[in-house]
Amino acid sequence: METPPGMPPIGFPGFGMRGGAVNPNAPVKPQAAEKPPALLIPDLAGKAVLITGASTGIGAALAWAFAEQRCKVAIHFNSSEKTALDLAGAIVRSGAKVFLVQGDLTKPADVDRVVAQTVEDFGHLDGLINNAGLMLGRVPTTQATDEHFAEVINLNARSVFAMSRAAVPHIKAAGGGFIVNTSSVAARFGGGGGAALYAAAKGWVSTFTRGQARELIGDGIRVNAVAPGVIATPFHERYSTQAQIEAMRQTIPMGRVGTPDDCVGAYLFLASQRLSGYVTGQVIEVNGGQLMP
Repeated sequence: METPPGMPPIGFPGFGMRGGAVNPNAPVKPQAAEKPPALLIPDLAGKAVLITGASTGIGAALAWAFAEQRCKVAIHFNSSEKTALDLAGAIVRSGAKVFLVQGDLTKPADVDRVVAQTVEDFGHLDGLINNAGLMLGRVPTTQATDEHFAEVINLNARSVFAMSRAAVPHIKAAGGGFIVNTSSVAARFGGGGGAALYAAAKGWVSTFTRGQARELIGDGIRVNAVAPGVIATPFHERYSTQAQIEAMRQTIPMGRVGTPDDCVGAYLFLASQRLSGYVTGQVIEVNGGQLMP
């Protein structure tokens, strides 16, 4: 999506975008004053990181977390334009370098464009976080249409393959780096009611992670995944009732639903060569003890 005709150039140093104008009045990170300073991981500073599905939820928390590590952060979004613009504006005011890019990752041409525009803006690409994904409704497998099946698989599985394929040459050219995929606890147990297709797609992501890790380690690219459990994000607001969330909470030994910030440490760990240089092909479970494989 190109900048609307007649819109003035972006007036924020360190901010590039393809998709609209930053809201200069967007709020800073919620509760930022209540949080301790970020623990800096020295080898992440200056890295160019592309995060898909980064306008809300875990993706937005990751955008903040990598910006706090002084990375250059590409925030991908599809339809949540205003939310993405507000997020990018707030991160830019914190002093970080941000690139905002729109794309429908079920479309191959959009995938290639998202990666190409990110590299064009940053000049290089060190890491990819494949976070985009949705359940697209709770539909039992016996009632799912071919079209629904294709939509779930294209967004949650095929996009991971396509984004990785497009990004790998650039990460390799940068001398190596990382890919971190977002799987799910559902990949382990098949998902809740009406979520079997989503769970199967996430199971594919976990298996793909292990297979691609073997393929790419010779190029200096580590491939891992994070499998969040029940996390309080717009995902569950859209697809789960309060009764369903409460039933899930009762299966969590920690006694609470997770937050997006609970997930970011695993991604930062896997992104850092210094912290996880001997780690590849792994899926880190972040679920409050709900599943202990």
